[in-house]
Amino acid sequence: MTWISSRWKILVMIAPALILFTLFLVYPVIYSLGFSFTKFQGFGSPEFIGLQNYISLGQDPFFWRALQNTVIILIVSIVLLVPGSFALALLLRRKVPGGGALRALVFGPAIIAPILVGLIWVFILDPKIGLLNRLLGFVGVAPVQWIGGDTLTPYAVALVFIWGSIGFAMTIFYAGRQVLPEDVMEASELDGATGFQQLRYVTIPMMRETFAIVTILMITSVFKIFELVYMLTGGGPVHRSETLVSYMYFTTFTNQKYGLGMALAVIITVLGAVVSVAYLALSRERKTA
Repeated sequence: MTWISSRWKILVMIAPALILFTLFLVYPVIYSLGFSFTKFQGFGSPEFIGLQNYISLGQDPFFWRALQNTVIILIVSIVLLVPGSFALALLLRRKVPGGGALRALVFGPAIIAPILVGLIWVFILDPKIGLLNRLLGFVGVAPVQWIGGDTLTPYAVALVFIWGSIGFAMTIFYAGRQVLPEDVMEASELDGATGFQQLRYVTIPMMRETFAIVTILMITSVFKIFELVYMLTGGGPVHRSETLVSYMYFTTFTNQKYGLGMALAVIITVLGAVVSVAYLALSRERKTA
């Protein structure tokens, strides 16, 4: 009886969270999945068309361009942001004059709304009126198409995303480093470990879970990038700078192809889950190796 009563207590305690989880996550995902097999343009009843939406996306060059841009942003962001924010956390952990102010300065962009972040960087990167090209012009460098072109736009979006997210990631790494047991660090110093050896063989292995948390959060954030693209380029010219989410917005709300937009949403969800699970699997293999 005691075991049964305690089990019911646990169920009662987690019931509100389960209800909210079902209403706001499980149900929308299932509904979107079902809707992705229909054709609906805002009036009438949805028409079941099977896999036609997914076939149409597979034949759509703009979808593949959006996927390519998203992959580029993902790779650049993870490669630069994760080690960069970790290094910042270690640097700002040192007791230096004004350390608290520096941490606040680095974290500052993380509390700015993404649409404002995009607006700030429009004034910096715009090919015609941007501050960066004006500065380059003073030293005789021709204007560069930082945004709105075929080549540099996804890299520019990635760098803006890093600027807006590095403070948040740094804070997680900073907190993760703070909770490491100092006796382990002192023991490694007594054993003659150099600073680099302590970092490689003690600090990083003990912070694997923190690395996993930051990486997964950044992966999911990249797959949700919309405001930055909307403000920097609007997805143009001719959808060349779209990401998956911005192209989903265009498909759903501009073209009013709701079934096709739901298919895109399902693909984005699946890709984000696959990349996250793959990273976690690789992390576990390295941990057990």
